[in-house]
Parts: sequence; structure tokens; C-alpha cells
Amino acid sequence: MAETILGQILAHKRDEIKQRKDRYSVSDLQDFAKEQSAARGFARTLKSLVSARQTAVIAEIKRASPSKGVLREPFEPLAIARDYMAAGAACLSVLTDNRFFRGSGAILDLVRRHCPLPALRKDFIIDPYQLHESKAVGADAVLLIAAALPDDGLLRDLLGQARELGMDVLAEVHDEAELARVLQPGGGPELIGVNNRDLNTFKVSLETSLRLAAQVPGDKIVVSESGIHTGDDIRRLRDGRVYACLVGEALMTAENPGDKLRELLA
Repeated sequence: MAETILGQILAHKRDEIKQRKDRYSVSDLQDFAKEQSAARGFARTLKSLVSARQTAVIAEIKRASPSKGVLREPFEPLAIARDYMAAGAACLSVLTDNRFFRGSGAILDLVRRHCPLPALRKDFIIDPYQLHESKAVGADAVLLIAAALPDDGLLRDLLGQARELGMDVLAEVHDEAELARVLQPGGGPELIGVNNRDLNTFKVSLETSLRLAAQVPGDKIVVSESGIHTGDDIRRLRDGRVYACLVGEALMTAENPGDKLRELLA
């Protein structure tokens, strides 16, 4: 099921990229990027907290998901971002896929312009063109999903080009094989995201983060993703020396996302 959903997303994404290339050239995107403020140091912000053994939460702004449908209505991304900042979020993650998550680059651009937290563009990036798009809407970091990038050469190229554009990379893995692939090219990115959701069964287990974290070099930061709903979940990760996490659904479905984040950090 998960593979089918991922396949559907990637097939649509390839068509979407073709259409966008017809609308805006890379040169156009580079001009848009000049209007954005300087990068805010997404990885640096997380590293500062993690090195002090403080919990660093990347709080997500996500209107919908393929499995759950609409998560939040009404959806006010800027108000949510400001609530997250007041509640102690380290960084933001903004979904920009429209077809499956009802997000957009415009949402990231809005949030980035009016909230000072570093922001991650969370999407299915499979083409260098999307990196220029990310820079154009102000992304401080991008997500690269190993499962969506089976070509090691493309993965390596995207990692290098993101760095050249001044963006950090959160490289997402699900298992040991994907972790090995991500760590190979030039030592890999600083941020290793471990998705606790099994792509084959959809089962979620924090044990995935704890198991893989023990195999990640000490100069990297592990970010646990999926299945984090309570303060106990965060404490369990901290006991396993995982201090950074990305939280989405638990916040988006709460009556007040900021209050829910305060609860998690308490």
C-alpha cells in the first residue's frame, strides 16, 4: 500500500515538474531567490540545541495527508507558525506538495517571510529544478527521501547542489540499507531523518529511530520522524540519545497546535 502511494506521488510529481519547467525557467527562479532573505541555518539551529542535550522539535505545517485526508480546517499557516515559535519550536517543516497534502510553495514563502524560524521544504524532490524552486520560496533546508531516489548518482547530485545553493538537507531513511546509501556520498548530510513508518506495512515504531541512531556517526544529527504523539515518546527518544524530532500530525490535529507543542516539551 505504502509503495503504491509513493509510486503514485512520484508519477504525479514527474508530470508536475514538466509543467512547472514550462512556466518558470531556472533563471526566473534564481531571480525570485534574490528577493529572499539569507539562509537562517536550519542545521545550525538544531545542532545548537542537540549539543546541549535539549529537545529540538521541527514543528510541521500540513493541511492534509494521503492516508488521513484533511487534518485541519480552517487552516491558517502563518498563525500556526507563530504559535509554534511562541511554544518553543526550533524550526518549521512546511508541506509544499499540493496534490496529496494540499500544500504549496506559496505557503512556505508566506511563513518564511513573516516568521523568523528556519524552515524546511517538505516535498518529494527528485529533480534539481526543485532545488531552485525551494530557494525561490525561501527554504533554508530541503527533504531528500532515499526511498524516492533509488539512483545513487542522482541522490549524490541533489545533495551537492543543495549545498551549493546554501540549503541544508534532511536526508530521510527507513532502514539500514537506505542509511548506508545516504552516508556514502562525501560523508553525507549533517541531518539524518529516520522515518519510523515502515513503507511496506505502514506500522510505526519509535524503535526504528533508536536502532538506526546507534549506527549514525557522532557528527550527524538524527531527527526522528512519525509516531511522536506524547511527552513520553520524546522522553523515550531522549533516553536513546535522539534529541531532535519532527512532529506533524499530533500538532495539526490538536485543538491548539501551540499548546500541544508545549505539552510535548514539558
